[in-house]
Amino acid sequence: MLQGVGVAPFKSTSEWLPSILEQQHMMGTTIMAVEFDGGVVLGADSRTTTGAYIANRVSDKITPLAERIYCCRSGSAADTQAISDYVRYYLSIHELDLDDWPLVKTAASICRELCYSNKDRLLAGMICAGWDPHYGGQVYTIPLGGTMVRQPYSIGGSGSTYIYGFCDAHFQKGMSREQCIEFTKKAIALAMTRDGSSGGVIRLVVVEESGVSREMIAGQDLPSISAE
Repeated sequence: MLQGVGVAPFKSTSEWLPSILEQQHMMGTTIMAVEFDGGVVLGADSRTTTGAYIANRVSDKITPLAERIYCCRSGSAADTQAISDYVRYYLSIHELDLDDWPLVKTAASICRELCYSNKDRLLAGMICAGWDPHYGGQVYTIPLGGTMVRQPYSIGGSGSTYIYGFCDAHFQKGMSREQCIEFTKKAIALAMTRDGSSGGVIRLVVVEESGVSREMIAGQDLPSISAE
């Protein structure tokens, strides 16, 4: 052994694993939603982290709020799950009062109110998107702090910082349903290759008047992004 060289004592798994698991579950993540004529496409990766530990590699970050309204969740897993549960509860009562489907803007406004009123206690960035018979497909961004902005497409989470240029260069107004799906797949796949906190599989949800469809793209089937 080298003299004068300090060597840290080896820690067993039973010593370091509990300290990791006590950390907050975070959705270091990539989430995205895109409007098209007649609906929206929502996409997300599936990695949930606890510090440097991957707590869940196939989590579902696209949560239903109503029959044609979904949200993408980033930030604290516990905070965003609690918010989505509250919004789903309020919307179910609202739907009974209306005897009709709730508006996407109503769902986004409830998310915004919960995030803004508790911004000093919550760590939640959300994208609320869906379809309603009055305004069609809509995407609302609700970042940390509780702002609400409608956008033709929205990206969020730690992986979004790597794909702003890609999205700005490839997004076009008036894209078809299939073009929006491919755009979302490629953007999330690119973020997953760059961001260490994003990974797993890609989950896609397409919401339109005719119904809701889900798709899962496994790791071996992710689109490859060439350096053109």
